[in-house]
Amino acid sequence: MSNPTGPSTGVHGITEADIANYLANTPGFFERHADLLASVHLTSPHGQRAVSLQERQMEMLRERIKGLEMRIVEMIRHGQENLAIADRLHRCTRSVLLTADARELPARLVESLQHEFMIPQAAIRLWGLGEALAAEPWAQPASSDVQSFTASLTVPYCGVNAGFEAARWFAEPSAVMSLAMIPLRHGDTSFGLLVLGSPDPTRYAADMGTDFLQRVGEIAGAALSRLRTPA
Repeated sequence: MSNPTGPSTGVHGITEADIANYLANTPGFFERHADLLASVHLTSPHGQRAVSLQERQMEMLRERIKGLEMRIVEMIRHGQENLAIADRLHRCTRSVLLTADARELPARLVESLQHEFMIPQAAIRLWGLGEALAAEPWAQPASSDVQSFTASLTVPYCGVNAGFEAARWFAEPSAVMSLAMIPLRHGDTSFGLLVLGSPDPTRYAADMGTDFLQRVGEIAGAALSRLRTPA
C-alpha cells in the first residue's frame, strides 16, 4: 500500500506542518546538524539563481529594514505636515485674539484662514445678533433653510458644490467646485456658518477627515460668540 505524497504530505503521513513544528520546537536541531543548514539553498526573489539559507535570510532582513525605513520617512513627513498645519492654525488663532474690535472679527478670521491655508474663497454669515449689527456684511440674512441645515450638522460638511445657498455668499460662486461648511456654535446653539470654497473638485471631498475643520469651527465659534451680545 503506497502513501500519498504531495507538497503538504510526507512519508508515513508526516506533513510539512509536522516538520515545521518539529524544527520550531527543537532549536538545537541545526546546531547538531550545521552541515545540513549550510547545504540548504533557496531560490532568490531577485532572479532564478539559488542562494544559501543565510543569504536568503539576509535578503529578507534587508527588505524588512528597507520597509521600516520607508515607514519612518513617511511618519517624519506626516509629522512635518502636521506641525506646519498646527503653526498655521496658531497664527490664525493669534490674529483673532489680537483683534480688539469685535466687529472686525469675522472679516479678520476669514482673511487669516484664506492667507494661511491658501483657500481660494471663503465666506461667513452670523445670525441672531441684534439690530445693532444688522448692517454688517457678515450679518446679512441667512434663510431658515440655511439655519436649519447648520443646526443639523454634527460635523462639518465636505463635498461638491451642489447649488447650496451658502455657495452664493462667495465673490465668485460659479468658480467653486467643492466646499466645506463649518457650523459655528456657542454652547449647543448654532449662530453662524463658515464656508470655504475651491475650484478643485477634490479639495473638500466627502470622504476626507473633518477633525481639523471641527477645531477651526470651535475656535471661530468661541471667538465670534462675543458678537452675540453687542454693546
